[in-house]
Amino acid sequence: MNAIPFLTRPRRDLQVCLILHASRSNNLGVGALTVAQVDLLRGLAIELHLNLSITLLDWHDDGAPCVSGDDITIVPIRGKDLLTKSGAYAHLEAADIVLDIGAGDSFADIYGTKRLKRVFWLKYLTHLAGTPLVLAPQTYGPFTNPVSRALARRSISLSALVCARDKASVAHLRDIGVTRDVVVASDVALRLRKGGALSVAERPRVGLNVSGLMMSGGYNSANQFGLSVDYPALMERLIGRLLAHPEQPEIHLIPHVICPDMPVEDDVAAMQTLQEIFPSVVLAPAFATPSEAKGYISDMSFMVGSRMHACIAALSSGVAVVPLAYSRKFSGLFGALGYDHVADCTAMTSDRILNTVMDGFERRSTLAKDARAATLEGTARLAAYEDRLRLLMDGLARSMERPATQRAAGQLTPV
Repeated sequence: MNAIPFLTRPRRDLQVCLILHASRSNNLGVGALTVAQVDLLRGLAIELHLNLSITLLDWHDDGAPCVSGDDITIVPIRGKDLLTKSGAYAHLEAADIVLDIGAGDSFADIYGTKRLKRVFWLKYLTHLAGTPLVLAPQTYGPFTNPVSRALARRSISLSALVCARDKASVAHLRDIGVTRDVVVASDVALRLRKGGALSVAERPRVGLNVSGLMMSGGYNSANQFGLSVDYPALMERLIGRLLAHPEQPEIHLIPHVICPDMPVEDDVAAMQTLQEIFPSVVLAPAFATPSEAKGYISDMSFMVGSRMHACIAALSSGVAVVPLAYSRKFSGLFGALGYDHVADCTAMTSDRILNTVMDGFERRSTLAKDARAATLEGTARLAAYEDRLRLLMDGLARSMERPATQRAAGQLTPV
């Protein structure tokens, strides 16, 4: 039976460009943000009856993408593609809307000027193209340099929608002079779907995510993040304490940044070093996708993590977790959700961190309950981002709708 014409709602086209996301990143945390963002966009497209086209500008890499589909086009870019009108700019100009998630926490001085220059360049190319820019939920700052503060303030003022994943980021934006409305949401990776599961274990499983970057002392190998502890020694002491526990937990070393060509970053290489010292621990696979990693983490009885998205994978799976923080993004995100079981590696002593972790292990049923409550809170906060993005996407699609006379005549100029 044919549909009644006046009840048939025509589908509308919308082109979305994603920047500072990643489809092939060795950092599964950035991949998790990308997968979750694409899922969110697809859900909104169904609600709004849109034909969605997503172009993802991604740094050139040979790995398999973590997102795919007929609606996805991945455009590999290099530094030189930021400098030509036919490169990144062409895609930003062709889009109806650009979403920028800042790789979670890269819109800051903390990782050095080279990364920050690329972050700013993509934002200002979008502004130059005249395409509405959405700053998706992310951490903002710290911005310590006067130039970066001014550039950040200006770009944020030019953006169509600005969302943060914690109140600490909003406070920092106020400190640098941002006065505009900022939506407080949470991390979109809370919505990431998980993959397969492990078999049932007789002993409690403890997942330990060790950061290769922290084991290396940061990119400059000189305690770049200002840790108050000897991180490699802390990891050895922690494994020793866990192995000596009367419950004899099964310890799994779980990587979340997997990049053998960058030893300073690679979690796997750092964990292999620890496995040589403690042969009884299990080294988890080098996961191909963020969902695979989350599926593995979801089968832990308890989790300790230095990569924030490894901790988010645990939290959103209802697994008791003690994050080992190296920046304020940890306390900002988890604290905003009422989850206060964070050990600060920039302020605490090694003994205090160890005691916090072991206490968390002993009280893991309580922490798991808190994790479930925090996930509910985070999901509710994400609704604020989703609502505002829905309104923006619907408004853009409506603004491009053409009168029936123009459609019949084949005129393509938006009105």
